[in-house]
Amino acid sequence: MSRATREAYRDTLLPLLRRRPELMCLDSDTGLFGAEWAEAAGEQYLNLGIAEHNLMGVAAGMAACGRIPFVNTMAAFATSRALEPIKIDIAYNRLPVRIMATHGGLAAGHLGPTHQALEDLAVMRVLPGMTVVVPADAAATEAFVEQSLDLPGPLYVRLGRKPTPELPAAPPPVIGTAQTLRQGGDVVLASCGPYPVLACLAAADLLAAQGVEATVLNMHTLRPFDTRTLVAAARPASLVVTLEEHWRGGGLGGAVAEALAESVPRTVLRLGMPDRFVDTVGNQEHLVNHYGLTAERVVRTVRTALDRGRADLITSHS
Repeated sequence: MSRATREAYRDTLLPLLRRRPELMCLDSDTGLFGAEWAEAAGEQYLNLGIAEHNLMGVAAGMAACGRIPFVNTMAAFATSRALEPIKIDIAYNRLPVRIMATHGGLAAGHLGPTHQALEDLAVMRVLPGMTVVVPADAAATEAFVEQSLDLPGPLYVRLGRKPTPELPAAPPPVIGTAQTLRQGGDVVLASCGPYPVLACLAAADLLAAQGVEATVLNMHTLRPFDTRTLVAAARPASLVVTLEEHWRGGGLGGAVAEALAESVPRTVLRLGMPDRFVDTVGNQEHLVNHYGLTAERVVRTVRTALDRGRADLITSHS
């Protein structure tokens, strides 16, 4: 079954508003919350229009007065246009604002680089006290929204736009704890977000058919980062490959490389978007495939690295 993570968030929030009068839903005219939904939410829903800087300031003020605002905007606008109030008003004061950022990654591919968010994880994960989460499917989104209610400090959640497939059966997602979706001792495949996680699972199947066993980690929380699970998976492996719908710098690949460099140094190969603005027009699925965020690319990367390592070993002993 395919469901959009942003719709899973919306559908989860309304019953929570009824249960918890301190919750608020602050919208920026995203179109996600129709008149019927807004009427049901009553005074706990406010549409502040397309004014993201103001949106974050209002959220900070409400949070300082004891409310818990869920703020709805697009990821590209949250982490660029509204970054200053997020940093100064929200993160600096450790306020419990939940930034629910839709159209993450290439989800707004059809609207071009102005609306694509390929820097958001790098930006948000460096802010002190900011929890950063990337659900891989609708079920995880529901779980994270529920778990966020009593989470201290601010939260950034990267959501998509269109429906994406549910993950296969996995341990229940918990903020701050990576999900081990498959175990193997040869390589580690680490990813976050719907398309990269599904691609790594498919890559693990293809590699297994070639005699290479991979551990697949869904690193859905970039901050606080689950270094313990990553290190445990990396110890028996000779190679770690990351895949993300984000520029290669500063996102998941950076977090993985930083964590392993301090604990268990390993070769880390980071797969993501090339270091340039998107110059191709298309929807998310087209761009994901066009830029090689695929199982096939993961397999090629792993096989090339392993074959090179074996060749180097033979050369060193000859």
